Amino acid sequence: MSQYIVGLTGGIGSGKTTIANLFAELGIELVDADIIAREVVSFGSVGLTKIEEHFGSNVLLDSGELDRSKLREKVFNNPQQRRWLNSLLHPLIRTRMLEAVESAKSTYVIMVVPLLFENGLDSLVNTTLVVDIPPNQQIARTAKRDGVSSTQVEQIITSQIERSERLQKADDIIDNTQAPIEVRKTVQLLHQKFLDKASTR
Repeated sequence: MSQYIVGLTGGIGSGKTTIANLFAELGIELVDADIIAREVVSFGSVGLTKIEEHFGSNVLLDSGELDRSKLREKVFNNPQQRRWLNSLLHPLIRTRMLEAVESAKSTYVIMVVPLLFENGLDSLVNTTLVVDIPPNQQIARTAKRDGVSSTQVEQIITSQIERSERLQKADDIIDNTQAPIEVRKTVQLLHQKFLDKASTR
């Protein structure tokens, strides 16, 4: 891999997108796992065809696109089906992300991956950056943003890596409870650090 890759991650509701966009403002290209995960199951894709063959056409909307909530229902409490889905999607997502990284033109690339450590994708990056906020703020922000209950958010947090473990694995951490101006300063300092690392390797 010729590109210098920064793996940006954090728990749900921590503000990963906001931080990633601050790097984008500085001219750094983003490769977002969530966007790519949608692309690999888009209408007419190999991923969607295989999902339909496996689960049947009732996981599709009338338009022929994936009905995400129907698929979620099928895999949520079924570890075997979830493993099948992950074994299909993870290699597709990984390949597409690496292709996007290779075609990027910026000095380094930010790979935004919510489950960076959980899915072992930290092995693909040169350094890791964690966006961190306390769990009570994660719950409040996500419940408000997605219009879901606190209990649902707590279940998602529980399914992710422990906060302490995520912080331990991080090479750099952004405390996203700081004032926006302080967060922006931190991003600018890290940007300089990543530029230096990318140009001296």
